Amino acid sequence: MELIFSNLIINWYLSHKRILPWREISDPYKIWVSEIILQQTRIAQGLNYYLRFLEKFPNIATLANASEDEVLLQWQGLGYYSRARNMHKTAKEIMEIHHGKFPTDYESIRALKGIGDYTAAAIASFAYNLPHAVLDGNVFRVLSRYFAIDTPIDSTTGKKQFSELAQELLNLKNPALYNQGIMDLGATVCLPSSPNCEDCPLQNSCLAYGNNTQTNFPVKEKKLIQKDRYFIYLVITDTTNHFFLHRRIAKDIWQGLYEFPLVELTHPFNDPSQSEEIISALSDEFSDITITAVKPTIKHVLSHQNIYAQFVEATGKYKKKCDSKYIKVPKSQIANYAVSRLTELYLEDV
Repeated sequence: MELIFSNLIINWYLSHKRILPWREISDPYKIWVSEIILQQTRIAQGLNYYLRFLEKFPNIATLANASEDEVLLQWQGLGYYSRARNMHKTAKEIMEIHHGKFPTDYESIRALKGIGDYTAAAIASFAYNLPHAVLDGNVFRVLSRYFAIDTPIDSTTGKKQFSELAQELLNLKNPALYNQGIMDLGATVCLPSSPNCEDCPLQNSCLAYGNNTQTNFPVKEKKLIQKDRYFIYLVITDTTNHFFLHRRIAKDIWQGLYEFPLVELTHPFNDPSQSEEIISALSDEFSDITITAVKPTIKHVLSHQNIYAQFVEATGKYKKKCDSKYIKVPKSQIANYAVSRLTELYLEDV
């Protein structure tokens, strides 16, 4: 049964595969870059980032030798910036420990920083055709529907069950083709809410299709809890037409990126009369603050957080030396600093 299942997928894939630049290659570095970029990123969005990233950092050595600011700037807008920082650290590790050569076995690949089970399996099979099954959201969906498995995929039991099943079904002669096939099937046919079952090569033996219960799978036991946060950015411009920026160093969202002076509130900032609260919060660092405009609230949705942000424009003076917490940046050079997508949206209208 395993061979029939995998052959159906491989045959379908050979006729329906998407043409993508990281396919039909065996360069582990380029495959690694594509896999990290495409985590939580749609291909339509990730493709241009992939091409630009490789243009800037065509190999492990160029990535390792770059500064963190350079790497984050190329990553700007993708989110999940820890992925970029981990890639940078891993590139340095490969240069130092592996003498610039990407590891060639699953265990060594898995040991690299920022590379989990899925990414290690993807690199091992796509670059070296090693027999390691990939298990991402698309594969979870295909397997849970085909076998009507109601074990929650985010439970310890579920992860173990699906991992073992995926490995059992792997086509050992063509692991790369099979892995790419089942991922493509989940991404283009076995869709989350409206699966195209009529185009599926597994339709005749899919239990969920037979019972018309496709949308019941996969099952999850944990509900995502969204946290609301309220950010006020004070966009202070001095008399020389410079912005003041600081770099986020805390282990929080957007670590390593630059932003305007920030005040985080526990409540929405709806009334401009509350501006004294904002000015007071920054009074140790800035003087003569005069608010000139309060921009509408922007809701910025992250995986576990809803950010409600307002950009408050003002003039003012920095009390301390500019090499302290904040740096002065000419408005014309702001594009040279990596910022969050939220700040980028604001700057697009400035």
